[in-house]
Amino acid sequence: MSRVARAPGHGVGVICCMLAAIAWGTTGTVASFAPGVSAVAIGAAAMGLGGLMQAMVAWRGIHRDRGALLRHRWLLIVGAVSVALYPLAFYSSMRLAGVTIGTVISIGSAPLISALIENRLEGSRLTFRWGIGALIGLAGMVLLSLAETDHGAVAPNIPLGVGLGLVAGGTYALYSWTARRVMQRGVPAPAAMGATFGLGGLILLPILVATGAPFLESARNFGVGAYMAVVPMFLGYIAFGQGLARISSSLATTITLLEPVVAALLAVLFVGERLPPSGWTGVAMIVGCLFWITIPVPPRRDAPRPAASVVDPA
Repeated sequence: MSRVARAPGHGVGVICCMLAAIAWGTTGTVASFAPGVSAVAIGAAAMGLGGLMQAMVAWRGIHRDRGALLRHRWLLIVGAVSVALYPLAFYSSMRLAGVTIGTVISIGSAPLISALIENRLEGSRLTFRWGIGALIGLAGMVLLSLAETDHGAVAPNIPLGVGLGLVAGGTYALYSWTARRVMQRGVPAPAAMGATFGLGGLILLPILVATGAPFLESARNFGVGAYMAVVPMFLGYIAFGQGLARISSSLATTITLLEPVVAALLAVLFVGERLPPSGWTGVAMIVGCLFWITIPVPPRRDAPRPAASVVDPA
């Protein structure tokens, strides 16, 4: 992440990304109330229907800015394909490697991949401060992962699950970057996010039709599907889009390290899981990472002054 002046609304952007991460952190607990629905179906319903709702809400803006969107169609296509791949890889990773490992790899890898994308494609500098913050956050996520895996969760194929988690982290970072680039080129956030996620939702619709029958088998399953589409994927990504319009994609994805903390706390409160002290240490480290990377650095008092201010008038 490059060291640039903080734009107006930086704090609002940080808060929006935190709200998005909190909404996303509820998905694991809510999905546990519909064990008969496959992970692929949940991902297709959540991101597919949520994406289409974003497009419908933003339709007027999409229509108004259609010329600009068409000029940047390759960014939209890459972002839409990434949106479609992300939930399939993410939920499959949790199914194969376990919920905690899947979440840690998917969410934990995204900030590093996002910063690498900005570095390679935009020439942004990776600052020492950001690197320290990312390491603190990732170390906390490792502690949290090890603490929960002590409970003996079943993981049928950890290597494949880890690989899919990296795919999820990469696609998450990529659609965050493409959406922000479209915004930087003059397209308002609702139109950019609505177009990206609407196209991604259209890609996911056939998968939802093929796998989504269990949502209709009970009111609980239907409620889970509706919640996943409306709260984390519709409202959560609206908040995330507002955040991306104000802060860099690498900072935005780093802030979403809050997601596994929320997921762990909800699992303790509602699913009956218990965290050992090392798990709570991991939670504290992730929260510390958020403070480290988001609190503005005060200017140095010993910074050299401009030459004109030290010239002797005599």
